[in-house]
Amino acid sequence: MAARRYYVSATAITMLMMMLMMSVSNGVTTQELTTNEPMETEGRQDGLSDVDCSGYTFEDLFDYNFAAFNIDIGADWATAGMSATAFVNGSNSATVRENLDGLFEGAPGGANGWISTDEREAVREIGPMCIEDMETRLGLREGVPHRTDSGVDWNDMEFVEEGIALDEVDLVAPNHPEERSCTNFGANPDCKEIPVYATDDLQISLFVKSGESNNMRFDQLPNKGVSDFTLALNVTNMTNAELVLTFPALQGLRIANYSMEDDGVALIEGQDYTAPMEEFLPDGKLRIYQDVDYDKSNWPVGRNLFIDFTTSEPESNDVPQWTNFKPNNNSIIPMMTGTEYLTVSAEELSDWATDSNGWALNCAFVENGWSSRQDETGNLLVTSPSGGTSSVATCSVSDPFGAVAEETLDFTFGQPFTATAAINDGENIDFTVTPSGLVAEMTVSAHAHQENAMGSMRSSMASNQPITIALPMDGLKPGSVMVMGTATANNMMNFEYMLDFGLEKQSLPPTVSLKISFDGKNATWDASGLQFTLKGTVSDPDGESVGLALQLCGSSATDFTQVGINWEIDVSIATCVLQEISTYDVIITATDESGVQSTLEINVKDPNVQDNSNGGSSSSDSSSSDEGSALPSISMLATVSIALLGAALVRRDEE
Repeated sequence: MAARRYYVSATAITMLMMMLMMSVSNGVTTQELTTNEPMETEGRQDGLSDVDCSGYTFEDLFDYNFAAFNIDIGADWATAGMSATAFVNGSNSATVRENLDGLFEGAPGGANGWISTDEREAVREIGPMCIEDMETRLGLREGVPHRTDSGVDWNDMEFVEEGIALDEVDLVAPNHPEERSCTNFGANPDCKEIPVYATDDLQISLFVKSGESNNMRFDQLPNKGVSDFTLALNVTNMTNAELVLTFPALQGLRIANYSMEDDGVALIEGQDYTAPMEEFLPDGKLRIYQDVDYDKSNWPVGRNLFIDFTTSEPESNDVPQWTNFKPNNNSIIPMMTGTEYLTVSAEELSDWATDSNGWALNCAFVENGWSSRQDETGNLLVTSPSGGTSSVATCSVSDPFGAVAEETLDFTFGQPFTATAAINDGENIDFTVTPSGLVAEMTVSAHAHQENAMGSMRSSMASNQPITIALPMDGLKPGSVMVMGTATANNMMNFEYMLDFGLEKQSLPPTVSLKISFDGKNATWDASGLQFTLKGTVSDPDGESVGLALQLCGSSATDFTQVGINWEIDVSIATCVLQEISTYDVIITATDESGVQSTLEINVKDPNVQDNSNGGSSSSDSSSSDEGSALPSISMLATVSIALLGAALVRRDEE
C-alpha cells in the first residue's frame, strides 16, 4: 500500500484508531480482514486537508490491555453515539508510543524516538478527520438471520467527523525522569517530549463531541427495529474488550439467537466465547453486553459475532407481580411540584415489583399536566404543572413484552409543604415551613448542609400553621449553604429534600490569644537579650485554617510554629535597636481562608530596663524620662555587633 504523508500528530492518528474500528469496506466480512497485512507505521501526510486513514485498524497502532466500547443506537434508528476508552499498560504503552512516533516519519519531530506534547495536541485537531475515514466494525441487516454469506449487503455504520471528540491521559507521561524540551525545528516553546520506550500507563478515549448528538450514522432501518434484524461485529484482533450496545425503547425487542464464527465456522459457546447478555432497562431500552477476547496467536483467522434480534412474543413469559415492599393502596408519595422531580429512587422502587425480564411502573394521572417516566437507571421522575399541588394516579407494572400485573394501585402525588429560609444572626438559618394540606400533620427534620459538612439536626411538628426552625451552622465553612432534611407523616412515604435558597454563610473572624508565663510576663527572653519568644493559641469558629503574621518595629515575620491550636515564634529586636526603638509593641494578625482577620496587640517589656517601683514610669512607657531606659541594657559585645551591623548597612546604602 502506497504511503501518503500528512502533518498530523502521531497521537492524533492513534487516538482515532484507537477508538475502535477495524476496516470493513464491503460489509462485515472476514475475507478482507484476513488479507490485511500488519501496517507499517510510517508517516502519511499531505497536509491537514488531505487526511487519509483508510486501511488502518485500531490494533495496528494500539496494543491495549483492555478496552471498553459503548454504543447507543439513536431513537431515529439512523444515528448512534459511541464512547470508548482503551487502557494501555507497561510494555504495551512503549509499543504504542513507538508506533505513534513512527507515523510522523518525515515530519518535524517525527520518528525520532520521542513522543511530544505537540504530537499529542495534533490528535485533537486532525483526529476526527482520520477516524471519519475508518469504517466501524458494525453492520446491521433486516430480515431473516444473516451470516457472512457471499453477497450479503450489510448496512455498515460510519463515523461522523463533526461529532467526534478525542482525549488522552499520560501519552506524554508527566514528571518522567527523561522528560526534555522538544529539540525539533518549529516546536512550540512549551513543547515537552519523552522517549517512546517509556512504560508509563496511558489511556485514550473517544466520545461524542459536546453540543453534538451522535458521532456515527447508518442507513435508517425502514421498520426502525420493529421486525427481525441481525447485528454483525468483526472482532478480529480485538483483544480483551467489552462491548455495550443500547437500543431505543421498543416493546418486545430481545435477542433471538447469536453465534461467533471463525472464517465462517461456528465456535462453541462457553468454550471459545461467552454469550451476549441482555438487560431490559426500566425506561424500555434494551442493553447488550458482550465480552470479546481474540487470541493474537489465531491471526490471520477472521472472527465475527452475530446477534439476531426480534420483537416477536417469546414462547413463555412470566407476568410481573407486586411485592410486599410496595406502598399501600392510596398512599401519599411526596415530591416538589412545578417541574420534573426525582420522586422515587431506583434503589427503593426496584423492590416494589418483580419480573425475570425486568419491569416498569406506569401511572395514569387524574389531573392535566401530570406525567411520569423512569430513566434508564430506574429512577421515577414525575412532571407536574406550575401551580399544581397534588394529583391522584392509578399505577400498574408491566414487563418488556407487554405483560401487566393484574393489580393496580392508586397513589396521591403532591408537595407536602412550601418553605423559605434566611440567615438573620450569622449563626443560624431560620427555616420556615408552611404545610400545604397534603397531610394533616407531619414531622419536619432539617439541618444546614454543605457538600462535606452538616450542621446539627433540628425537628418540629407541623400541622396547619407555618413553623420556623432555627438550624445551627456550627461546623460549616463560609460559603454556600443549603437545607437538607426529611418530612414524615402517616400513610406518606418519607420525603427527603435538599433545598437551595441561595444562602451564604459569612466567615467569622479567627480567635488569637497570648499565653502568659508563670511569672506573669508576656514573653520569654533569651540570654543575649536580643530575642524573645511568644506563645499562644489560635482557632477559627468556621473550622478554616489560619495563617499568622507578626509586625514589630516596621518588620514582619511569618515563621510561626503551629501545632494544632498552639503557636510559637522567636522574635528578634535587632531592627528595633537599629532604629533606637525601645518600646516593643508587637502586632500579630490571624487570617483565615476567607481572608477575615483578627489582631492581637502585645507590649513586651525588656527585663534589663529598671522599673520604678515607687510609682515612676514603667519600662513600657515610651515617654519615660529616664534616658537610660530608652535603649535596652545589653552586653558590650552585643552593642558593638549592632553598631557594626548599622555601619555595614550605611556603607551599602552609600555604595
